[in-house]
Amino acid sequence: MAERMNVNPTRMMLTSLKKRLKTATRGHKLMKDKRDELMKNFLELARENGRLRQEVEKSLAKVYKNFTVASAIMSQEVMEESLMFPKQGVILDVGNKNIMSVDVPVFTFKTTAEDPTNIFPYGFARTSGELDNAISELADLFPMLLDLAAKEKETALLAAELEKTRRRVNALEYVMIPQLEMTIKYITMKLDENERGNQTRLMKVKDMMLKEAIEEKREHDEEAIERFAE
Repeated sequence: MAERMNVNPTRMMLTSLKKRLKTATRGHKLMKDKRDELMKNFLELARENGRLRQEVEKSLAKVYKNFTVASAIMSQEVMEESLMFPKQGVILDVGNKNIMSVDVPVFTFKTTAEDPTNIFPYGFARTSGELDNAISELADLFPMLLDLAAKEKETALLAAELEKTRRRVNALEYVMIPQLEMTIKYITMKLDENERGNQTRLMKVKDMMLKEAIEEKREHDEEAIERFAE
């Protein structure tokens, strides 16, 4: 439970706390909206990420299978010699995009060779078709791997931002706002109590002044009667 703030119960402090409460309430609503939108984006991204991961794992299984068959058919020396000098390379460029104030990575690439299909670093006389299929499938899989890597990182960043936003919402909802409301209530009660005390004192002073006025009038009347009697 939130505790009352230790402040002086003055009208100036009351006005200041009411402004802070208004700002905190507005901020709480904005943070809740952000949290809900982040959760929506996170869930959609998690589903897309899961689907893409399944596709990548399925394609990688085919690549590994073809490599295994090729390794069984071809000698180790021929396999190593065929793959020793890659013919194709890639240049990776890392950008970013902003999602709900979170910068997430965007990966793009281009091949070093002019022809992106020129991927086989060997002649076809001594190699098996399974090796050709494995390299071809791996080349086709590379963009999906980059996309999956970007989505994995995006998911992690959104999850971190979601958790940070959730903590802020909870701090506002369960600590700051109740604390401000409790302190405002306390100051209001104190000011009302002081005002009632002031009114009571004023009434007492008024009664005393009225009593003194009555006494003075009575004394004045008595003096007037005595003078009249003489």
